[in-house]
Amino acid sequence: MNSPALIQAPRAVLFDLDGTLADTAPDLAAAVNWLRTERGLAPTPYSVLRPTASAGARGMIGAAFGLAPGDDGYEELRLAWFDRYQDNMAVESGLFEGIAALLQGIEEAGMSWGVVTNKPARFTDPLIPQIGLAHAGCIVSGDTMPHAKPHPAPLLEGARRLGLAPEECWYVGDDLRDIEAGRAAGMPTVACAWGYCGMIEPQTWGADYLCDTPLDLLALLRSVARTPVAASV
Repeated sequence: MNSPALIQAPRAVLFDLDGTLADTAPDLAAAVNWLRTERGLAPTPYSVLRPTASAGARGMIGAAFGLAPGDDGYEELRLAWFDRYQDNMAVESGLFEGIAALLQGIEEAGMSWGVVTNKPARFTDPLIPQIGLAHAGCIVSGDTMPHAKPHPAPLLEGARRLGLAPEECWYVGDDLRDIEAGRAAGMPTVACAWGYCGMIEPQTWGADYLCDTPLDLLALLRSVARTPVAASV
């Protein structure tokens, strides 16, 4: 766990979903490899697909088919991937080790927590209760607001739903856009190295904190809660 100068303890912690709270990559990858198999193609190795999981359909289709939004055939694959994933999104997905203890510790400390994800509500709404996150203080999906991360609007909406000012919340995520969104929203940020993290090392994202495990984050939260004077970073 990398800890710069300690800053003000939060009243709430907002989390990204895929790659931060939940390991959803197995089901995301299975859905895109089903598309490949259906087309007579060999499955893409999981080791290639996993780092792209936080980018959803864009990441999976890009890794499996070499297509990006706007390319011929991309939209057809995206819609087919959505349908396949929706029917099989909680087969192997679950919380990362240590997340349940982290959330319990946050609640015991009198803090709130919530989910702010770019995952569309058609997936978020049914998935969250199936993986044990139904008690979140707020859930903001990728299509809740007119803009998704890295725009700050979803994070600001999460703070609003919790009845807090943005600076009273921390944002935790496993992708550069999570840190960019948190900074734009005026929230201290935590990069979680246990997540998917893409192709860019999280040490370079400029987050206020970098934590290797969920329990490292819990220890950090307890540390700042014991520190009465905030320090600038």
